[in-house]
Amino acid sequence: MEYLVAIMTTLTYNISKGGVAMLNFELIAERFRELRNRSGFTQSIMAEYLDVDQSYISKCEKGERQFSVDVLDKAAELFGCTMDYFVNESIEFVQMPIALRAKSVTMEDLNTIAAMNKIALNLRFMEGLLEGE
Repeated sequence: MEYLVAIMTTLTYNISKGGVAMLNFELIAERFRELRNRSGFTQSIMAEYLDVDQSYISKCEKGERQFSVDVLDKAAELFGCTMDYFVNESIEFVQMPIALRAKSVTMEDLNTIAAMNKIALNLRFMEGLLEGE
């Protein structure tokens, strides 16, 4: 029998046959880097938005460090994905297109994008619940 258990975060861990499946930190780093690049954000921009050093982002993307849950949660909001996308290979993600007409992106812009993505994710979740009825 397999159970999904939330452990102090919104990340889920599979528990089967008495063991906890290990998180694939390489997958987390790969997906973070992929989303950052697809969004056109530099490590410096992400570091400023996430309130960490640029070296932290670099080391996490190389697998030399692990992203904290708080950092991944905030990044997920900006990218418009769920936290599960970072840890579950089977989850597909289609990024919502957002058009900005600016030469540079401010922190206010990033916060606005994250808020819009959060609303869109909640809408997708609610639509999924309604389809299940």
